[in-house]
Amino acid sequence: MGIGVAFALAAGMMWGLVFVGPLLLPEYPATLQSYGRYLAFGLVALPLGWLDRRELARLTRADWREALKLAAVGNLAYYLCLASAIQQIGAPLATMIIGTLPVVIAVAANRRNRRRDGQLPWLQMAPSLFAIGAGIACVNQAELHLAASGAVAGSRLGGVLLAIGAVACWTWYPLRNGDWLRDHPGRNPRAWATAQGLATLPLALAGYLLTWLWYAVAGETFPMPLGPRPGFFVALMVSIGLLASWLGTLCWNEASQRLPTALVGQLIVFETLAALAYAFLVRGAWPAPLTLTGILLLVGGVMWALRQRPVQLDVAVPPAADAPGDPARDRS
Repeated sequence: MGIGVAFALAAGMMWGLVFVGPLLLPEYPATLQSYGRYLAFGLVALPLGWLDRRELARLTRADWREALKLAAVGNLAYYLCLASAIQQIGAPLATMIIGTLPVVIAVAANRRNRRRDGQLPWLQMAPSLFAIGAGIACVNQAELHLAASGAVAGSRLGGVLLAIGAVACWTWYPLRNGDWLRDHPGRNPRAWATAQGLATLPLALAGYLLTWLWYAVAGETFPMPLGPRPGFFVALMVSIGLLASWLGTLCWNEASQRLPTALVGQLIVFETLAALAYAFLVRGAWPAPLTLTGILLLVGGVMWALRQRPVQLDVAVPPAADAPGDPARDRS
């Protein structure tokens, strides 16, 4: 439990860096930052894949298909929806919608995986879910009126739908990723993170090239392929690709292999806390009282969640599984 929580904390600290990128590169389009980040992730995974070549060779064709699905939905689709939503409705409202992930994942996992992981009693989950939800609302409440006044109604609706799409993508990702890791307890989580990076590479490369082609056809003045600050752009994308994408995924895989999905889903709140800390460091400002209240509620919700233990459900065992040497019984 302790090691799993430590890995979830490290993953949140790495993923929080993603929200700093747009602040440091405001003149770069969201699509270019998204494809650039995951192109860097894929390129970083190439030498790491060579180091893990023996472990990667154990992956079957079905495993690679799963890695490709996870890369497409959990990486590219999620970040494209998130970045586009931020452009349309602003960061505060988009962050509030994305910030519901700890609650949404915990509820979905507690229903979906209750036989495998055990079930966290709903009454015991309620205080932590309520505290996390209230904390997210407090953190974003002060700026919500700015997001509402800065966009027309149609644009707001489209941005809200994109943010909901991002929530759907990243609710699906940890559930499916957790399934693979729990079904393959002997596999190396580092190699699985590298496999997802390798699967992301062709998708990100195709997206980057199509964006470049679109800009050329549309006559955009944005200087492709690396924009007006190529050195800083490349350095930032490589840093985010290595730290947030690969190392963050590695830490998340380690946590997912050790913790019930309903619990680890709530620990995504560490990403929100890290993103807030980095944002205030960039701003050079101290959080407002309402924001501090929200942060305390988030921390309190996480601490309460860590006190809960899943209750194993009574599952009827088929008679055949009682035979000596039965593989199903041995795996359990």
